[in-house]
Amino acid sequence: MTRADLEKQPHEVAAMFDGVAERYDLTNDVLSLGQDRVWRRAVVRAVAARPGELVLDLAAGTATSAEPFADLGARTVASDFSLGMLRVGRRRRPDLALTAGDATRLPFADKVFDVVTMSFGLRNVVDHEAALVEMLRVTRPGGRLVVCEFSHPTWKPLRTLYSEYLMRALPSVARRVSSNPDAYVYLAESIRAWPDQRALAARLRAAGWDDVAWRDLTGGIVTLHRGARRGDPSA
Repeated sequence: MTRADLEKQPHEVAAMFDGVAERYDLTNDVLSLGQDRVWRRAVVRAVAARPGELVLDLAAGTATSAEPFADLGARTVASDFSLGMLRVGRRRRPDLALTAGDATRLPFADKVFDVVTMSFGLRNVVDHEAALVEMLRVTRPGGRLVVCEFSHPTWKPLRTLYSEYLMRALPSVARRVSSNPDAYVYLAESIRAWPDQRALAARLRAAGWDDVAWRDLTGGIVTLHRGARRGDPSA
């Protein structure tokens, strides 16, 4: 079983996601009790992609998260480090640009994207501070960042209930619907180990992002973090 910590080996995590790719979207829908659809719609509204904009969707998985941006007319690049996920995405949306990439060493030029977004993937990056710096590097001046990630409920009774669900119910349900239930034990542990809203916002600022803000979804089970890259002083 892959145990969760913040010193993950990228090839191990990539292999884990390769193993759940075929039923990934269905499993997420079941385990989140349908809330993942609500969260993804919130991301689409926060990104606010416009026709012609260049959007980078990191940890895009099977490209489910990237589809709405392309459908709005944005030029969309979906990137993930799991080849298994990308293969499923290629079957689903052959029209999308899918690229294998490591978030800590993005294969893109400086200052090219109008928006960079990442949903439920930052926890799985071995050095998420480096990833935040890389996201800034590839964002044009005036561009924006949207990160959607699991967080910590702000209401104590919900926090207690959610913790019980993560460590007891979620692994049990995963055994019934996932091809690799151990991956969802990792998921539960990684959520518990992850920084809270304020701490992650501080890391965005430390990486160089401006205008950092966040908004809780579902009582803080998930949080939308935003940032912007200010225009270059010489511009």
